[in-house]
Amino acid sequence: MISIRQRKGIQTTEVSEDYTAQEENVKLEDKLPSSCTNRRLWKILSFTVGGTVALCIGLLTSVYLATLHENDLWFSNIKEVEREISFRTECGLYYSYYKQMLQAPTLMQGFRGLIYDNKTESMRTINLLQRMNIYQEVFLSILYRVLPIQKYIEPVYFYIYTLFGLQAIYVTALYITSWLLSGTWLSGLLAAFWYVTNRIDTTRVEFTIPLRENWALPFFAIQIASITYFLRPNLQPLSQRLTLLAIFISTFLFSLTWQFNQFMMLMQALVLFILDSLDMLPAMKVTWLYGIQLTGLLLVCMLQFFNSMILGSLLISFNLSVLIARKLQKNLKTGNFLNRLGKLLLHLFVVLCLTLFLNNIIKKILNLKSDEHIFKFLKAKFGFGATRDFDANLYLCEEAFGLLPFNTFERLSDTLLFYAYIFVLSITVIAALAVAFRNLSDSANQQSMCKMGKYTIGLKPDTAYNLIHTILFGFLALSTMRMKYLWTSHMCVFASFGLCSPEIWELLLKLIHLYNPKRICIMRYSIPILILLYLCYKFWPGMMDELSELREFYDPDTVELMNWINANTPGKAVFAGSMQLLAGVKLCTGRTLTNHPHYEDNSLRERTKAVYQIYAKRAPEEVHALLRSFGTDYVILEDSICYERRHRRGCRRRALLDVANGHMMDGPGENDPDLKLAGHPRFCEEIKKNLPSYTAYFTRVFQNKTFHVYKLSRNK
Repeated sequence: MISIRQRKGIQTTEVSEDYTAQEENVKLEDKLPSSCTNRRLWKILSFTVGGTVALCIGLLTSVYLATLHENDLWFSNIKEVEREISFRTECGLYYSYYKQMLQAPTLMQGFRGLIYDNKTESMRTINLLQRMNIYQEVFLSILYRVLPIQKYIEPVYFYIYTLFGLQAIYVTALYITSWLLSGTWLSGLLAAFWYVTNRIDTTRVEFTIPLRENWALPFFAIQIASITYFLRPNLQPLSQRLTLLAIFISTFLFSLTWQFNQFMMLMQALVLFILDSLDMLPAMKVTWLYGIQLTGLLLVCMLQFFNSMILGSLLISFNLSVLIARKLQKNLKTGNFLNRLGKLLLHLFVVLCLTLFLNNIIKKILNLKSDEHIFKFLKAKFGFGATRDFDANLYLCEEAFGLLPFNTFERLSDTLLFYAYIFVLSITVIAALAVAFRNLSDSANQQSMCKMGKYTIGLKPDTAYNLIHTILFGFLALSTMRMKYLWTSHMCVFASFGLCSPEIWELLLKLIHLYNPKRICIMRYSIPILILLYLCYKFWPGMMDELSELREFYDPDTVELMNWINANTPGKAVFAGSMQLLAGVKLCTGRTLTNHPHYEDNSLRERTKAVYQIYAKRAPEEVHALLRSFGTDYVILEDSICYERRHRRGCRRRALLDVANGHMMDGPGENDPDLKLAGHPRFCEEIKKNLPSYTAYFTRVFQNKTFHVYKLSRNK
C-alpha cells in the first residue's frame, strides 16, 4: 500500500578495594586548601561541560531524527490526507483522537466525545480513556488550544515535534545513566553515539511517530537513571526524597502512556526480587521501589476509570506477593550457605504460588479476559502446545513477535557495540556471581573474604541493578523482536559504562596480574576515545549521505480511497475491513468502524475475527449476516490480504482463518487430519466475479488496483 519513491523535481553493596585508601587521600587533601579548591573547581567544570554536552547531543539527535522523517516523506510538501495516511496502522488511530479533540467545539465536548465514543466500534459506546492510553493526545490537544501558537505551527507539527523532543530527553537520560554508573561524562557521550549509529535497532520513531512506546520509553529511561542514582549509598535525605519523587513521576508517566507498561515493570520487579534475594540491594530501598510501582500503576488505573486489565495484571499480584512473603519469612537472610539457599528456594516458591493465587482470584472476581490472547501467544510461542486460536496465531506469524534475527548482532558488531557489551557483561557477571556466593555464605566467611585484600570483588548496587536489568531485557528481546528497543538502548548505556568504569578495569587488570592505577586511568579514557573516533570515521559520511537523500511519500491508491469515502459516503456510514486500514479510515474520514488495531479487548477480538471472514471460505449470506450484525454499510477488501504471499503457508491471514474455521488450507502442503474441505469458495475472490448469489447482498461501489469497496444491501 504505502511506498517510498525517489523525489521528482521540486514541486548490597560492595566497594572497590581502594575505597579506604581513597578516603584517606581525600582526608589528606582536605588539609590542603589549594588542592581542595582545585578539585572543587574541576568538578564544577566537568559537570558544566558534561551537562552541556548531554543537552547538545540530545537536541542534535532529535533534529537528526526529525530531518530523516522529513526527507523520507517530504512531509512539509504533501497533502494533509497523505500526512495522515503516513501514520500507519494503530498510529493513525491514536492520532485521530488528537485530531478529534482539536475539532471539538469545546474541551468539555471533546472529553465527552472520548468518554462516550460510538464511532470507534459500531453499535457500541466505549470509554476511550478507559480502554486506550491516549491521555498524551488529550494533553497535547489542550496545550495546542490553550497556547497562542496556532498561527505559527500546524497541529500535526506540534504533535510530531513533541515526539521528537521526547527523543532528546530519551538520549539525555541514557547519557546521564551511563555517566552516573561510570563517573565520567565521556561514557555518556559514547552511549549517545552508539544509540545514533545503531538507530535501526535502537528506535523506530521516525516512521512510527504516534506509537505508544515512543511516548513511554523516554520516561522509562528517566526512571532507570533515577533508580541508578537512588541506589547510591549514603544519599542525603533531601536528595533521596527528590530522587524518589523523580522515580514516582517517571514511573507514573511511563505507565500512563503505554498499555504494555505492566509487563515491562514486571521485568523490573523481577530484577529487584533477584537482587534483594541475593542481598545485593538495601532492603528498604527495594521496598520503596515496589511501593512506587504499585502506587503509580494504581493511580493510572484510577485515571483509566479502573481499567480491569491493570487490576488483573501480574505486576500487582507479584509485588503484593513479594511484600507478604517478606513479612512471613523475616529470617530469610541468616544462616550458612546451604541454609540460606534452602530459604531462598522456599521464598521463591511462596512468591510464585501467592502470585498465581492472587492473580487468579482477581481475574475471576473481575471476569477479566482482556490479556487472554497474550498468554495464549506466550504458551504457543514457547512450545507448550500448538494452537489454532486466530488471535494467538496472528501474533505468532508476525515477524515483530518472532525471535530476534541474527543479522541484528551483525549490525551491532559493526559499531563495536556488541563486542564491548559482551566484554563488560562477562566481567560484571563474574563479579556478580562472586558477590552473590559471598552474600549467601555465612557471616564469618564473608569477613574472611573481606580481609583478602586485593582479591576482594565488589559490585555496587547501581551496577548490580543495571546488570540484571540488561540480562532480563536481553532475554525478552531475544524471544520477541519488537521488544529489542528496550534492550539495545540500555545495551549502549551498559557497554559505555563498562569501558569507562574504573571498577571494571581494576577487576580485569587484577585478574591478569597487571593492576596499576595509571593503567586504569589510561584504559578508561583512551579506549572510549578511540571508539568515538572510529564511529565518526566510519559512520559520519554515511549519515551525511542519509541526510542528503530526498524521497517522498507515495500511496495514490490509499489517497484515492480516502478521498472517495469523504466525497461519496454519509458521515455516519459504518465501514468494515482490516484493522490496519480502518485506523486510517477513522483518521482521514471520521467514519464509524467495526473494528480497529487496539487489540486489548476480548469482545473486539471476537468481532475482528468475525469481520475477517471476508477473507475466509464462507457463503455470501453468512458474511453479509455477520457484517450487518455490526451495522456495516460498506466493506473494504484488500488484494494484499486476499492474495497474500508475504508470509509462508500457514501464516497468511486467509490460512489462519481457514484453520480456525476447521477448513483445509490452500496450496500444496500438509494439513491436519481433522481439517475438512470448505463447502464454499473464498469470499474475497468469488465476490469479484459478480455472481448473482453475491450481487444480491453486495454492490461494488469503488475499485482501484489495491482496494474494492462493496455496499451491503439492507433488505436481506
